[in-house]
Amino acid sequence: MNYWIVVVDDNPLSLTHAKNILKEKDMRVSCLRSGRELLKFMAKNAPDLVLLDIQMREMDGFETYHALREMEKKAGRRPIPVIFSSGVGANDAEKHSFEEGASDFIRKPFNKNIFIKRILNAVKNFKAIEKLTEEATIDKLTGFLNKASGTSKVAKLCEERTGMLMIFDLDNFKLVNDLYGHDMGDKVLKTFADIVRHNIRAQDVIARIGGDEFMAFFSNISDEKALAGLTRRLNDQLLREVAELVGESVDIPLGISVGAALVPEHGRDYETLFSMADSALYKAKQNGKHCSEIYYQKTDAGLSHEEDVKREFSRVIQIAEERNSRGGALFLNMEQFSYIYRFVKRFYMRYGGMVIKLMFILSKEDMENGHILTEAVGTFGLCLQDTLRKSDIIVQNRPNQFFLLLQELSENEFANVLRRIMTAWEATEAHDGIHVEYIMEPVIYEKQVCDKEA
Repeated sequence: MNYWIVVVDDNPLSLTHAKNILKEKDMRVSCLRSGRELLKFMAKNAPDLVLLDIQMREMDGFETYHALREMEKKAGRRPIPVIFSSGVGANDAEKHSFEEGASDFIRKPFNKNIFIKRILNAVKNFKAIEKLTEEATIDKLTGFLNKASGTSKVAKLCEERTGMLMIFDLDNFKLVNDLYGHDMGDKVLKTFADIVRHNIRAQDVIARIGGDEFMAFFSNISDEKALAGLTRRLNDQLLREVAELVGESVDIPLGISVGAALVPEHGRDYETLFSMADSALYKAKQNGKHCSEIYYQKTDAGLSHEEDVKREFSRVIQIAEERNSRGGALFLNMEQFSYIYRFVKRFYMRYGGMVIKLMFILSKEDMENGHILTEAVGTFGLCLQDTLRKSDIIVQNRPNQFFLLLQELSENEFANVLRRIMTAWEATEAHDGIHVEYIMEPVIYEKQVCDKEA
């Protein structure tokens, strides 16, 4: 079990009693005599649970609890579960404990069986919630925050702290996937994530916001030299690690470009700061890549001449095209697909035409090796993207399902498209033992007649 429990009580008999019960269950126990000792202890430690006595003389349990939660909030740490304990006025104390947000309440003197059950239930519930939260907020490949949770976290930091919002982009990463395969591409991304972790501090926040694009907030940094030094270290270390992965003969000009905006010098609005950092990243790319740029308002603001307007027009188009450089069908996440789906539907309802809705479902009879199905699904997704047209749209709506929109395609043409997909799939080693079924629905929209057309 080996849970780490901190017991806080100014009564030495209660401390010893609680410690002995917990030790019998092979738990690690730390005993503290006051709220102030707990706060000092928690500044450097992260136990699984705190058992906190309410009736303490110097600083009672509720005061200690409020101070602990405030300390955790300032440090950006997840709240540790707290169970209150008391033997005086137990009914009122129990009610007040739950109103304060405690995980549970245990009456004194401790009943051994009830005591252990309540401790275990509180820890297990916290661990289960922590796991669900992690799955919802963490990018599985890199271990960084995912886009949604990272955006929320960085936006809040922009409002509250001084520092630098950065966007990291791996230069020429597409070549790794094209020449060495997506498995090697994933290894490079994991390697990059490890390198970044070794070059940041505990208070810095990193999120993966795209395939090879990352966002970061570094507190209390505004020095251009510090940014340049960080970028240089990341580039040097990435080249060394990739050479070990791929081989010394690797000739891909892989590297890292960084764009940054200063907080609060450039403001505190996240959307504005992100746009500024993205503009600086574009400049780093234009300046030869493998370098960093900080947004400067004097240089980047205000378009007063026609050539500036044309240059900005070209810049926006280039950035948009670069963000989706892979050929083939458009592969979107569910949120992006929802927007595009509604747009496509409105378009065809207005102008008429035919759309085929198609869903593929992959399964495997032998489910003991679940990773085999996962790898097969990834390969099948690549077959779809590479086989279909650029006007076709794909979303992976479930771990083993793909939903497609095929535009301007007749039912007769569909048979050829399906045959092309399955031929590409069956040419891969991943198809062996994988069953693929599909559901297809053609939708014909009649063109609406407007008053002007009538």
